[in-house]
Amino acid sequence: MVIVVFRSRLHAGVDESELIAVGTRMYELASSMPGFVSYNEYAAASGENVSVVEFESHETLAAWRTHPEHVEVQRLARERFFSSYRISVCDVVRDYSFPNA
Repeated sequence: MVIVVFRSRLHAGVDESELIAVGTRMYELASSMPGFVSYNEYAAASGENVSVVEFESHETLAAWRTHPEHVEVQRLARERFFSSYRISVCDVVRDYSFPNA
């Protein structure tokens, strides 16, 4: 499994409705792609947003990264939404869980 940690900060005055619409479309697209496992997002009090995305392999992640619609939204996001971002791609070294009661 491959995990992508996407940390971002928004420009002041971003149109939240446009951002939500774009995010919703990207989730629909990504989650329909082979190898997609999960997506979760979090907002910190500091103003940083963090998205955690899981794909089955580097190949399935590469298909998402280079999907034409996603590439266009990446460009749009740099221009309109994000003042900064950082992407970390991680290989899972260990994965275990404890079931809920």
